[in-house]
Amino acid sequence: MTFEIFNTAIDVATEQTDRIIRDAQEAIATRGRFTIALAGGSTPKATYGLLAQHPYRAAVDWTRVHIYFGDERCVPPSDPQSNFRMASDALLDHVPIPRGQIHRMRGEDDPTQAAVSYANEMTRELGEMPVFDCVLLGMGPDGHTASLFPGCDPFTESERLVRAVYADTFAMWRITLTPTVFNAARHVLFAVTGAEKSRALQIIRQGHAASESYPAAAINPSNGTLTWLLDRTAAGEDTSPAPEHRPKH
Repeated sequence: MTFEIFNTAIDVATEQTDRIIRDAQEAIATRGRFTIALAGGSTPKATYGLLAQHPYRAAVDWTRVHIYFGDERCVPPSDPQSNFRMASDALLDHVPIPRGQIHRMRGEDDPTQAAVSYANEMTRELGEMPVFDCVLLGMGPDGHTASLFPGCDPFTESERLVRAVYADTFAMWRITLTPTVFNAARHVLFAVTGAEKSRALQIIRQGHAASESYPAAAINPSNGTLTWLLDRTAAGEDTSPAPEHRPKH
């Protein structure tokens, strides 16, 4: 587990973009394709916008990229709350990925059935235990990640690859991959920005976080790499300017 701290949120997004490109190039050169599970949220949105732009876009062979999602809100794909819509608007509509290689969670369907269908799709495409080349995750101020929320053991029904969960805080159903899938990935890449997340991050960085209280702490790949990219405010560092030095008279 490594924590890397950057000055601003855009610096985090830029670094995340560079890491994704490196993972993609390595996976395509080694295995012929790149599988990635996308995240929702404002920081990934900035990353997706960068990936869609020159020169980043040209650094990836998009015809060999296979897109999945770490979680989804149970809304239609055209809804402004949809992670699929956000990713499409920011990235997927702007790069030449074959449509059949974009695997969205069907948020408009019954949540339980949508979770089963997505698990079946993943195992059909990736094998009985899907191993993603890269998983993107964020973290909320309460320590949640994807749609794994405090108050429920994230390892509940650990034999499942995908679960339907009801998020009381948001009063809505969601679909999420489970830690079983996240922890099988070759690289899990957290991007966390904002001072409101510093308390939860401090507890996780100190190794004192119980996963039921801070589900992000449950993510620790068994055979892969875990990287946290933080801006200074999320890391709890003082970002105020240094006081002006006035010479004594």
